Amino acid sequence: MKHRRISKRRAVIAGAGVVALVGAGVTLQTANASEEAPGFTVKALSATAAGSLASDLVEDLGAGTAGAYYDADSKTLVVNVLDEAAAQGVREAGGKARIVQNSLVELKSARETLSDKATIPGTSWAVDPVTNKIRVTADRTVDSAEWAKLSGVVKSLGSKAVLKRTAGEFKPFVAGGDAIHTGGGRCSLGFNVVKDGEPHFITAGHCGEAGSQWSDQQGGAPVGEMVDSQFPGNDFALVKYTAETGHPSEVNLYNGSAQQIAQAGEATVGMQVTRSGSTTQVHDGEVTGLNATVNYGNGDIVEGLIQTTVCAEPGDSGGSLFAGDTAIGLTSGGSGDCTSGGETFFQPVPEALAAFGAEIG
Repeated sequence: MKHRRISKRRAVIAGAGVVALVGAGVTLQTANASEEAPGFTVKALSATAAGSLASDLVEDLGAGTAGAYYDADSKTLVVNVLDEAAAQGVREAGGKARIVQNSLVELKSARETLSDKATIPGTSWAVDPVTNKIRVTADRTVDSAEWAKLSGVVKSLGSKAVLKRTAGEFKPFVAGGDAIHTGGGRCSLGFNVVKDGEPHFITAGHCGEAGSQWSDQQGGAPVGEMVDSQFPGNDFALVKYTAETGHPSEVNLYNGSAQQIAQAGEATVGMQVTRSGSTTQVHDGEVTGLNATVNYGNGDIVEGLIQTTVCAEPGDSGGSLFAGDTAIGLTSGGSGDCTSGGETFFQPVPEALAAFGAEIG
């Protein structure tokens, strides 16, 4: 494998509390009421810097915040808040404050209702901080009876959720960076990492089971063994290198060059991201939702995913999602393809690293 890549998750926001912050969508009650308050300067930020600021604000303001997202056009962080006191704190830190209606607690309750009453194969739901709603999506396999059931549950949530249909079918992208092979299957390497001082790489959990052997060539000698795999629930796996081979901390850009990866970070709604995979190579898109739950069918439900507009196809599974030198996510699944487009979901990298006790390297 010549090049290795790394994935990343929403904009860089560290910690579970921040994920909740950025992930929780908030409705636009008084959308622009406090974005341009006199006497305060809104800072122009990179997506990564906006993620760091969001992390600091959620720690300082706690329950007063209700989600955040990155406005790529103005290069600013927009923070949803529940009252004027929290809005003041956001302004003082250089962000845009927006007073909204739905709290994180209310949105979490809405997600729990969906889990309890609408666990239907071919559906997903994710928090959208731009609209302050839970965005519920049904794929083409959801029949009329299931659609009616789903519609009823969403309607019962009032302004906290919205339902839409997608033309594709949600499924893991089984069979992408560089290709990795096991038996008759193919996936993509996500990022090279270090665990206990030894070189490993991470990929999607649905690609294989612990103990499986992996090669960088179809039918080639093994270069690694999968030591841990988590799917469903999560979708990440750890492979330990067992042969002498290069393992640079970079992502293959399929143009003769590579993107160096220096760190892992959280995704933020509005963040521009890039995916590399062995089937469709390199494609760009935007983060549209956080903390997404996807029901792939057959009991395969994965939670805590990043939702994006980046296309992907079978074989891209496990591949890198990144923003500059920051690893964001690992390709899980979605609908559509790179001809017609679609929706895709990614396992956040920071969560995988924490579970394995590994780091980018």
